[in-house]
Amino acid sequence: MLDGLRQKPVNSKRNFLQKLADRENPHARSFLVAFDREDGMIVRRLLLCVLVLTNGCVIRSAIGQAVDPDQAKQIFGVLPKIAENPQNPVTPEKIALGKSLYFERRLSKSSSISCNSCHDLGMAGADGLSTSLGYRWQLGSRNAPSVLNAALEFSSFWDGRAKDVEEQAKGPILNPKEMAATKELVVQRLKSIPAYVDAFHNAFPEEKDPVSFESTAKAIAAFERTLLTPSRFDQFIAGNPSALTEQERQGLNTFVAVGCTTCHNGVGVGGGRFQKFGLIHKPDWLKDLGRYEVTKNPADKYVFKVPSLRNVALTAPYFNDGSVWSLEEAVKTMAFAQLGRTLSDAEAKSIVSFLNTLSADPALVVSTPNLPPSSLSTPKPMP
Repeated sequence: MLDGLRQKPVNSKRNFLQKLADRENPHARSFLVAFDREDGMIVRRLLLCVLVLTNGCVIRSAIGQAVDPDQAKQIFGVLPKIAENPQNPVTPEKIALGKSLYFERRLSKSSSISCNSCHDLGMAGADGLSTSLGYRWQLGSRNAPSVLNAALEFSSFWDGRAKDVEEQAKGPILNPKEMAATKELVVQRLKSIPAYVDAFHNAFPEEKDPVSFESTAKAIAAFERTLLTPSRFDQFIAGNPSALTEQERQGLNTFVAVGCTTCHNGVGVGGGRFQKFGLIHKPDWLKDLGRYEVTKNPADKYVFKVPSLRNVALTAPYFNDGSVWSLEEAVKTMAFAQLGRTLSDAEAKSIVSFLNTLSADPALVVSTPNLPPSSLSTPKPMP
């Protein structure tokens, strides 16, 4: 079906969208607006979205039916216990080492910043700031997303420049505005601490020289792959309708009917694709060019990875620049920017009631590890 549609002229593609729009499909109505504005890459992406939506329960739910657990499972899938990576098998030894390294400030040049500084596990994996503070009080350019469930996403960072959390773990350590270390400094410090040397040998027994920058990133990523947070919504998907209140179930229906599941689907309720921010109406305050900074492809201007909505009620402020502190305002902004919909206060509140069910339940509690002491040969902090 998709190949056939691709071969059709532009007018035929528009007619396809118009037929869906005539059926009061909110997704197609929004896509039709975008189609009339411009053809090309954006239209191909939109047509793909429509075809996906027409094959399943999303469209049926969008025109009025309540979403039951089975339909929700089709849209969102089932949360795994661990986000596995065959290239980096998760083992108890690797998890233990990765946990220590996640909290290890000596991975930074100043020995004052750790992964947990910006992705605080006591704050739902975020830091509650618009942009994070780094080396010598420098401010980052983008909001720090939650590390919880990040291993489920198809790429890492707002612009998707890292393919997975293994690659992502390297970035902040070396970024001069964040932890500002070098590979050599990290390895030198770790090799100077006997307890870490033993831990690396236990976690990477097949490596001849296991204390390496690469293994450091792999261990941190293995720990992050365990940071998945089941929620009441997962209980609903598992077949327990009473896990959500009537108001929250109505919020789910609204979430689907408005068209949010066009991008926020899958096990992460997002995190599975790129999308242009301002697909229908570009926010006036949006200056960040997004993925364009990575690819230099004009089609990627203002394109970002769709964020996961798990724990979103706990991780304000929102958007790439952390400029919006109200979840209701963020929901209204997205509906207008991406779908051309002006939501009422009641609709926004309804959606937020559903988003609250995506918070970890029970809350994730991670104890702070006891870190090994430095030795006399450990390189000193460099403030």
